[in-house]
Amino acid sequence: MSSFFPSFLISFLLISISISVFADTGKIGINYGRIADDLPTPDEVASLLKTQGITRVKLYDTDTDVLKAFSDANISVTVALPNENLTAAASSQSFTDSWVQTRILPFYPNTNINAIAVGNEVNVNPNITSYVVPAMKNVYASLQKYSVSDAIKISTPISFSALENSYPSSSGSFKGELLEPFIQPMLEFLKKTDSYMMVNAYPFFAYSGNSDQISLDYALFKPNSGVVDSGNGLKYDNLFEAQLDAVYAAMDLLKFNDLKIVVTETGWPSKGDENEIGASSPNAAAYNGNLVKRVLTGNGTPLRPNFPLDVYLFALFNENQKPGPTSERNYGLFYPNQQKVYNIPLTAAEAAAAVAPAANLGSKVVVPKAGQSWCVANENISKEKLQAGLDWACGEGQADCRPIQPGATCYNPESLVAHASYAFNSYYQKMARAVGTCDFGGAAYVVTQSPKFGSCKFPTSN
Repeated sequence: MSSFFPSFLISFLLISISISVFADTGKIGINYGRIADDLPTPDEVASLLKTQGITRVKLYDTDTDVLKAFSDANISVTVALPNENLTAAASSQSFTDSWVQTRILPFYPNTNINAIAVGNEVNVNPNITSYVVPAMKNVYASLQKYSVSDAIKISTPISFSALENSYPSSSGSFKGELLEPFIQPMLEFLKKTDSYMMVNAYPFFAYSGNSDQISLDYALFKPNSGVVDSGNGLKYDNLFEAQLDAVYAAMDLLKFNDLKIVVTETGWPSKGDENEIGASSPNAAAYNGNLVKRVLTGNGTPLRPNFPLDVYLFALFNENQKPGPTSERNYGLFYPNQQKVYNIPLTAAEAAAAVAPAANLGSKVVVPKAGQSWCVANENISKEKLQAGLDWACGEGQADCRPIQPGATCYNPESLVAHASYAFNSYYQKMARAVGTCDFGGAAYVVTQSPKFGSCKFPTSN
């Protein structure tokens, strides 16, 4: 039997949900670019981030005012050594010593600097790629000199264009001309220093340039039929994870299968030029909102299910002085006046509320009584949605779907509703019957009587 909680207990409930559902999941951060003449002050930005519950931010430099503003703010900061400093950093240890002394140490640890991005997307500029790893090594040596190398990781963001092949994901490989001067030594450095790979991935570019071949729902994390990788048999229900696994496959070819990827940039523009197909506020809200929910409620990718996703959204603000097409100035989640361009969840509690629309009734939240509820498929929903939910539960959701395989105890009756109900319930019980874990986009609901499908017995716990 369901019970109802009054509205004043909702905040407490959502905190409990976030603890039970989002433990050991990924983390969301945001890129704070400043190529604009109308942005709030760094102090105002720090207050905005705290108000929004954002605890991770990535910068493109080491601006003094910004680093001071983030002092004692409980915000983890990734800073950058810009591309224009790479040649000096690569050729001179004294340069990186001085850079660390003046750009890092005066602020650390009051400002929680946890990583340094040495350069940005250097793979697109062959004139500087060979300088990156020597610069990384010199910066690392300087951090060692001042005893902060264990606390501050070093990496360099690569763009997705570093791949020679990316489809299917299992065929992922790096461009041959990048291997010797950049990719191979970089991966060796990351492994030696216990760091991670930084990747900038934008499904928007792939969709906009190939909208006749790529489903918009697939790009926006919306329910879709998915794509099965012909090389490894894994099924993908979104382009973002397919792109990441292409990078992981490329790393596997080089025998670096234990390095984790952190997505240092990804986003979707709310406005674009006429030829920038898909650039719109609704699509940006769908992509970023669904991505946040995916990161905060899921595990890793199909190829790396045990590596939670850590993602930095691009970007905090619309930046009016960025060159290029209209989209470049319209990736922000906020306008410069600090008003939201569109609403998306940014914290675990907000994501919990967002994934649980069926459990929210006005100002009250339905909470199933422990041990006396099950999750079953909605027979009135479309077969496509039921199949999508079933595929997600048995794949990404890691439900125990062995009993509904041919010849197993719950294969009969051989119906989509029966099989989906078993999978949905398996996931629901695995997640401790937390609010929002029996929804599947409206394809499921909670019942308080044990489901009856043939002789199959539905578990009440996993």
